[in-house]
Amino acid sequence: MKQHLIAARELIVPPRGHAHGPLPPLLLGLTVVTGVVDAFSYLELGHVLVANMTGNVVFLGFSVGNAPGFVWWALLLAVVVFLIGAVSGGRLYTHLGAHRGRHLFGAVTTQLVLITAAWVIAVLIDNPYRGWGLAILIVFLAAGLGLQNATARALAVPDLTTTVLTLTLTGIAADSAAAGGSGSKLGRRVIPVAAMFLGAAIGAALVVHGHGAAALAVAVIVLAGITGFAYRAARSTEAWTNKP
Repeated sequence: MKQHLIAARELIVPPRGHAHGPLPPLLLGLTVVTGVVDAFSYLELGHVLVANMTGNVVFLGFSVGNAPGFVWWALLLAVVVFLIGAVSGGRLYTHLGAHRGRHLFGAVTTQLVLITAAWVIAVLIDNPYRGWGLAILIVFLAAGLGLQNATARALAVPDLTTTVLTLTLTGIAADSAAAGGSGSKLGRRVIPVAAMFLGAAIGAALVVHGHGAAALAVAVIVLAGITGFAYRAARSTEAWTNKP
């Protein structure tokens, strides 16, 4: 148990000289953002997820099968724009990836602009969101989360993808002593699960109580904080800044 607690603490507050520097807590912050934004998009944008593309592909299949409550074009739009955001993330890695701090700063700054734009639109247009308003919100949010996903993938901090928990949960079970594995790394892996759960709970609570736009405001505030810390990371010359 003590070993798990130490691993969890190092993920939240990395010790000096950590192999990934300040990246783990910053990526945890982005995981919270994922939960908040996906709660808003699923509950306010017609059951569309802007971070979890596996869900959208399944929902698109539901729509094709005439299941009620799904808008096929909105789901397809989210997937396409997410891919465009991921391409942009790949391009950013090409230009800034040699320094992981600068790469993260460039990515979260761009994402902050996109999510802020979505928040402003959500405030200005009428809810429930339909037609062009729905499409514009999906575009800004899915682009931002596609960029985030590509960035987390390139930064390559173990168990911190920021948008996908399936492999993390699989690792907890498959690597456990009960499965004959070498260790579940529970202390490390449970933290991103808790981070996404927290973000989703906050986002859902705000939406359910009629404050959907406020959920995006929370995402903007968290992203602004991450951007500030990422700016400091971008100026670092320590070993962790090099490509993994």
